[in-house]
Amino acid sequence: MSTDTKFVVKIYQSAKPHKVPKVVSVELKGGASPKMISRMKKEAVDCPIVKGEVNFLVCFACPSFIRRVSGEVHCAGGNGPPKDWLL
Repeated sequence: MSTDTKFVVKIYQSAKPHKVPKVVSVELKGGASPKMISRMKKEAVDCPIVKGEVNFLVCFACPSFIRRVSGEVHCAGGNGPPKDWLL
């Protein structure tokens, strides 16, 4: 996957917390602290690929995710997260 940034998306505090799929939670267990994961569960982005609001943890686990810098997500704009993650 290339590291060319196609989209820059703002991260914001979600009004209503979204449910995070078990697959994503298990995948991130070893990579981040529980406190950080808890904070990221309350954040969301307007995903340009899905064309809707997505929990940040789903965005973070997406193959198109490049990096998070200063409250923004740099996205490669590929295929996006698997459909079962968005339920």
